[in-house]
Amino acid sequence: MPELKVCGATSTEDLGLLAAAGADLVGLWHGVPGGHADLTVGRLTSLAAAAHLITPVLVTLAADVRDVLAVSGIRVVQLHGYQPPGTVRALKQLDVHVIKVLHVSGSSCPERPLIRAYERAGVDSFLVDAVGADGRIGSTARSLPPATVLDLVDAVNVPFLLAGGITAANAGAFAAVAAHPLFRGVDVDTGARDAFGAFDAAKVSALRRNWTERVAA
Repeated sequence: MPELKVCGATSTEDLGLLAAAGADLVGLWHGVPGGHADLTVGRLTSLAAAAHLITPVLVTLAADVRDVLAVSGIRVVQLHGYQPPGTVRALKQLDVHVIKVLHVSGSSCPERPLIRAYERAGVDSFLVDAVGADGRIGSTARSLPPATVLDLVDAVNVPFLLAGGITAANAGAFAAVAAHPLFRGVDVDTGARDAFGAFDAAKVSALRRNWTERVAA
């Protein structure tokens, strides 16, 4: 069954709500300067230890988080910046699962020429995400055209997740993407929150139903 990853948890209450509502993975931010959910190493480690029913993922823009992974015990890392293939190779020496984001602006993806290099370096999966109009990366609530996603993922040989404006309501528009043999699931932040920015259990449950359970049916 495809997986649901929800990003930006900052408390044990968030972890409990997300796990109960059906999320499989939770993104814990560190090394995301100015990010609304950026955590200190101590807080990151505390939340990772409390994530008994959901898999913690270190989400980072940093170039080197090997020490952070060693301290926190997290075994999955998402390289959300423009880190080079060498960063993937270094992290794989720690025997962790590495997700590398492929940033898409319009129809352009700067990492596309490096896809084979990332794969040779040992990347486990990619995450396709939209870049904001101002160049901002992550939590943009901006969707990509399905045809653009399909064109990019046809160039990869490892599983991929889809991000960028994901909501329960737009799952149908991405049916062809979800049907791709390498589709692994979705990564959500804004689409899992209420009008006040707090995680919404009903929205997370709807994401689970529409993006993972129905796809697997």
